[in-house]
Amino acid sequence: SFAKALKHVLRQDPDVILVGEMRDEETVHTALSAAETGHLVLSALHTVDAPETVNRIIDFFPPHQQQQGRAMIAGTLKGIVSQRLVRTADGKGRVACCEIMVMTGRVHDMILDPKLTGQLPEVVAEGGYYGMQTFDQHLLSHLQAGRITFDEALRVATSPHDFKLMVAA
Repeated sequence: SFAKALKHVLRQDPDVILVGEMRDEETVHTALSAAETGHLVLSALHTVDAPETVNRIIDFFPPHQQQQGRAMIAGTLKGIVSQRLVRTADGKGRVACCEIMVMTGRVHDMILDPKLTGQLPEVVAEGGYYGMQTFDQHLLSHLQAGRITFDEALRVATSPHDFKLMVAA
């Protein structure tokens, strides 16, 4: 299992640990513990965007341990890259559209506070200075470069209505 492999690999003193996918509570706990001890842990999680990724990891913890889980995540997370593959304008391929959330002090505080976690999408949208971007912002850049069509962008946009407003602006 992933969890058993993670426990055994820590004995080998690796610098980087790649977990194919975090699917259960034990794997998440072990991966976060490894990150807390200074290992770089890379993993995949099937979610639609960065805020959902944070919430999904928190949900792996039982309710009475969720605050501890939030602290572990806030203390170890470096960033989240979420991607969707979007059909190209010529219909012959796909282009990666990425949402990027980078750990900043503000993101840290929002992960710790359940009342603020819901505001993560706004922080990502406003975080261009730190290299953050939403899916819709990246979709817009692909659209402006002619790599995708408006209809395809609208079909995969996180918020089609807001995306139309971004295009109009």
